[in-house]
Amino acid sequence: MNSARLRHMPLISGAVLAAAIHPAIVGNVRADSRDPADVLQALHTEMKRIGVEQAEKITDLAARLQHVEQADADRSRRGGPGGAGQTPGQLFVASDAFKTFGGSRGHGRVSSVVNAITSLTTSIGGMAPPDQRGEIVGLPRRRLTVRALLAPGRTESNLVKFTRQTTRTNNAAVVSETTQKPESNYVWTEDEAPVRTIAHWVPVSRQAMDDASMLAGTIDSELRYGLSLAEEGELLFGSGSGEHLHGIVTQATAYETTRDQTSDTRFDTLAHAIAQAQVALLPATGIVMNDDDLENLKIIKDEQGRYIGGGPFGPPITSIWGKPVVGTPVMPAGDFLVGAFLDGAQIFDRLDAEVLVSSEDRDNFIKNMLTVRGEERLALAVKRPAAFITGSFPT
Repeated sequence: MNSARLRHMPLISGAVLAAAIHPAIVGNVRADSRDPADVLQALHTEMKRIGVEQAEKITDLAARLQHVEQADADRSRRGGPGGAGQTPGQLFVASDAFKTFGGSRGHGRVSSVVNAITSLTTSIGGMAPPDQRGEIVGLPRRRLTVRALLAPGRTESNLVKFTRQTTRTNNAAVVSETTQKPESNYVWTEDEAPVRTIAHWVPVSRQAMDDASMLAGTIDSELRYGLSLAEEGELLFGSGSGEHLHGIVTQATAYETTRDQTSDTRFDTLAHAIAQAQVALLPATGIVMNDDDLENLKIIKDEQGRYIGGGPFGPPITSIWGKPVVGTPVMPAGDFLVGAFLDGAQIFDRLDAEVLVSSEDRDNFIKNMLTVRGEERLALAVKRPAAFITGSFPT
């Protein structure tokens, strides 16, 4: 463009020229300035200021980057060789799978992520509180049934005495006039059933009893159950010596094998025992046998292979020959007891099962311990030994 043409062009103010170049320098040029030199001077000043600001930002970014690199180096040293201290994100970015990923499609696989977030105790496992349930799961308990067969009673003494008839010789007969009448003979004897104590205890710390709300009730239940277990054994097999009860089986009448037949099943054996009790004028009211024997009765079959009982879909065996039957592991396998339980024997409770807690035991007080004791007192009177028949099943 020649000088002649510049002379004929309209004049442009410095402010307009500055705004066209960069809006940031408008404030540095007077609004009425028409000198381009002013515009160039202002542009130079502004560019210098912008350069200083950018240099400061670059310096700040460099310092931050150095800090990140130093922190990463520290993690690598702590994590050992192979960059074990890197985060999962850093491992993924540095992996070949990411570098060859190739865009938003497809997928990549990282061969090893060392610091993955898991439920292990070394990750967030310790941050997850356990779901502590209040109930206490105990061991299985067996069904206690022998006491339920016997007549109940109570006593306020430590000894129960009763009179039992042992002989009945009846000579009643028709007689002629003026002849001597026949004499009959009856004999009674006094018998006794001493009250015996069944007890046990368990030590428990004071802290455990205070902190575990369910523990006290669980211990109470366990101690009472233990008393019942010992009681059932004594009711059946107590020897009567020392502090033992005199049990039913140890006084029962032996099973008469004269009724046995070679083809008898266990059902037949029980029928013979019931008949023996009936002949003794003491009709049986119950049967006690081993749990395993009771279960085996379910699978007895006839000669054609048909189940005698209800078979796989039948109900549990609760009665045999119309008499209630109970199973207990106290009775040895292969043995049985048939009897008139209500008429033949009676329990006399002196002290119902109780559970007491005390710190007044040995050095419990200074050790902050408690003694929890379960105890019961009872007597067993087998009034009619002939009312019970005991024996073994044929092999």
